[in-house]
Amino acid sequence: MSVSIDITGLTPERIHVVPSPLSELGTALHALSEPAHHPGLQGWATAVSARLSPCLADRMCEADFLWRTTFSDVFAPFAGIPGRTTLPGATLAEELDLLDKLTDEQFVDAALEFTCQLSYDQRSTNPLHDPKMRRHALELAAARGDHQVRFTKRLLDDPPVVRAWFRQLMEDCDEAFFADTWSRVSQQLAADARHKTELLRRMGLKEALKAISGAVSLDEEARRITVDKMAVGHHVTGDGGLVLVPTSLGWPHLMVLHRYGWQSSITYPVNTPGLAAPASVEQLTRRMAALSHPVRMRLCRHLARGSYTTGELADAHGMTAPEISRHLSVLKKAELITTRRRGRYVQHQLDLSVVSRLGSEFIEGVLR
Repeated sequence: MSVSIDITGLTPERIHVVPSPLSELGTALHALSEPAHHPGLQGWATAVSARLSPCLADRMCEADFLWRTTFSDVFAPFAGIPGRTTLPGATLAEELDLLDKLTDEQFVDAALEFTCQLSYDQRSTNPLHDPKMRRHALELAAARGDHQVRFTKRLLDDPPVVRAWFRQLMEDCDEAFFADTWSRVSQQLAADARHKTELLRRMGLKEALKAISGAVSLDEEARRITVDKMAVGHHVTGDGGLVLVPTSLGWPHLMVLHRYGWQSSITYPVNTPGLAAPASVEQLTRRMAALSHPVRMRLCRHLARGSYTTGELADAHGMTAPEISRHLSVLKKAELITTRRRGRYVQHQLDLSVVSRLGSEFIEGVLR
């Protein structure tokens, strides 16, 4: 399983390594909402959370599905600008201006990407114009919770109002905590970007990608980048560019933007903090037996990012609900997942406090 990028015709001058303030803000928000994904940032997350005003914290919760279970492409608006050659802005304000340049259709598509069921790299009908897709979007939102339903209805009814609300939220997050964080990490990101750019110039794309991550490789003959992930996707750069975006807060996530019609982009971590000690031999044997099936491994990729219903997982994997239930039962008996009921929905989620003890390779694999 992998995500591939066809770079046929891509010239060196259309490959750029550029930090992105808005992308880093999205990563920061994710780390605040899912501290278990980022053991090395727990001190930072605790300190930031402690000084957030209750009002801002509540507003962040209204839209946390944009960064909690997925990394919404609203945090990479440069990739959606026509021509597919725009670069991230130097400041958060510049990137929010780029966000304002996206069409309502683009913003809605990116903002509604909060479930595991989507046709991300294919042309799809927009719910702003198609009643059937609108109903489907609301059904998916219902499985996520009431505030997702409210947000989705607001977004579909009046996109400009929600876009203005989102921009104001990002500006308030910047004032509350991100400006200070960015002032500390931006120099590291700029230095890494300079280093990778020099690698590109002197050694070529293959060596630069190797320096980004061992999970990224280039087949020079086929002109294809392959990112080793528990996901399947394909993108063609065409006459667009390729943007490599370093992140200081993102480990272990390695994100590939391959949305249909957008510019290709890979966001990669520049550091790798340590994880907790691995599980005991007895625990490891029992739990790895549960993970020996490829379907259960793929389920873990979804369940590591958020809680999902059996029906959602069945749709995403092209299987029946009973088949998914049997796999979930095995994972639950191994104490790898937790289950909770929300109204008429039963949701399952990977227990990251347990999984973290299986070691960094597994964590990195399911969260990559």
